[in-house]
Amino acid sequence: MIEIEKVYKSFGKLEVLKGIDLTVNKGEVVSIIGGSGSGKSTLLTCINGLEPIQSGRIRIDQTEVHARSTDLNKLRRKIGIVFQQFNAFPHLSVLDNVTLALRKVLGMSRREAEEIAVKQLEHVGLGDKLKVYPSRLSGGQQQRMAIARALAMSPKYMLFDEVTSALDPLLVGEVLDTLKMLAEEGMTMICVTHEMGFARDVSKRVAFFHQGVMAEIAPPDQLFGAPQHPETQKFLSKVR
Repeated sequence: MIEIEKVYKSFGKLEVLKGIDLTVNKGEVVSIIGGSGSGKSTLLTCINGLEPIQSGRIRIDQTEVHARSTDLNKLRRKIGIVFQQFNAFPHLSVLDNVTLALRKVLGMSRREAEEIAVKQLEHVGLGDKLKVYPSRLSGGQQQRMAIARALAMSPKYMLFDEVTSALDPLLVGEVLDTLKMLAEEGMTMICVTHEMGFARDVSKRVAFFHQGVMAEIAPPDQLFGAPQHPETQKFLSKVR
């Protein structure tokens, strides 16, 4: 599981996370919603160890992410993360983009890496795009390639940071369908999202962040149907 205890994170004098407590169990999908600057994306980078924290603890399967003794490169093999931007290598084909980390980080042979990459690209509906370059893909296809690249590392957990926010509205659905498929397969996921329908339909729990605090967390029917915190009520009244 992912355990987050009293996590504080600042950038200089700006306090971004103010004592976050959250536990995500195996197979659970937790969506995080809230306004810009509320700390949602920062939490994901802290979970992955990309950002240090000022105090508190984050544990992945009992391993403390920010302990000096932790091998972050090894730990990150358990935690896939997909950002808003696709971060593809434009000079590499789709297949080579997905095999790169398998070969360079895990030391796999090209044949072994390609077998895994093909499986994951077919998994996300890109089995016919193996030799295509990223510039020839739509935004939705590039984002699905990024998801396949993360899945190829066989993570136990997936973190998604507003993966549809940079897409044309017509392409959002295909990426959300991929996330729904992963949820149905039992992948443990934390999704920062502006897609309220996705959060309602797929999540086991939805957390609302406001000014660095997790103001409310509840099952989607409860949070969307009868939000308790005034800021949650205000936020949902504007985005519905």
